[in-house]
Amino acid sequence: MNLRPDPFSGLSAFLAVAEAGGFTAAAARLDVSPAAVSQAVKALEERLGTPLFIRTTRRVGLSEAGAALLARVNPAAAEIIAAVEQAAATDEPSGLLRLTVPRMAVPLVVEPVIPALRRAHPRIAIEIAVEDATVDLPGRGFDAGIRIGEYIEQDMVAVRLTRDIAWSVVASPAYLGARGTPDTPQELTAHEAIRYRFPRSGALYRWEFERDGRAFSVDPPGSLIVNDGALLVSWARAGLGLAYVADIAVEAELRDGQLVPVLESFLPTTPGLFLYFPQRAQTQPKLRAFIDLARQVLRPGR
Repeated sequence: MNLRPDPFSGLSAFLAVAEAGGFTAAAARLDVSPAAVSQAVKALEERLGTPLFIRTTRRVGLSEAGAALLARVNPAAAEIIAAVEQAAATDEPSGLLRLTVPRMAVPLVVEPVIPALRRAHPRIAIEIAVEDATVDLPGRGFDAGIRIGEYIEQDMVAVRLTRDIAWSVVASPAYLGARGTPDTPQELTAHEAIRYRFPRSGALYRWEFERDGRAFSVDPPGSLIVNDGALLVSWARAGLGLAYVADIAVEAELRDGQLVPVLESFLPTTPGLFLYFPQRAQTQPKLRAFIDLARQVLRPGR
């Protein structure tokens, strides 16, 4: 009796490489060796009689046949995964939930939500990676991430976690007592700014302002540069200069007087923190459990 080839053989590896953009990243996501992924894809290509990827020393891209296959298979794969997870689901969500979050989100989201999640769903294991850089979720094996809304790619599902962010320029009372208080953004040239460098691009953040409904930016002078939001706030508290921060990141410092806001009439408001993830991930019970708990604990619409 001759058995027909399994039509699903190699498709998991193909989808992982297409989504992650490379064999090594796909292997990490599937928890197998890159060689195993390469062999599975090669066997699939031989069975189909056409190359599915264009491989160079710098990148791996889909061939025309690969792109056509992905367009047909990807929606079906999402349905299959959802069906399997639903069939395997019990009353209790379980599994490892991997999240990438910026430092700002640690006190605002992680610290209040994760203990509640552990109490409600002890079978969910949790791994949190704290990093301010934008992250390729599938390529790094994360289920979801948390970022400011304006920095989330449009093809991601986004769930609001906090209110909108009002940006603030802050300094310690000691700094303002010694250097004075700027009344306009142009007066920042006479002050010391604590600058923020984006981890991925390496660019220095230009401080953004609004006047008469028009946006503009200022590149303030500063001899202190950091790529960590927590250290930025710490240096401002220590009186080392002015800092441009999200108001929700310094609520406690503003409330107890450790930091004082300036230039308030010139500062914009932007979308708050959102949980984001690929469309196909939203059926995972562990992710749904996190979303439900976050909404209960944080009440983002208040």
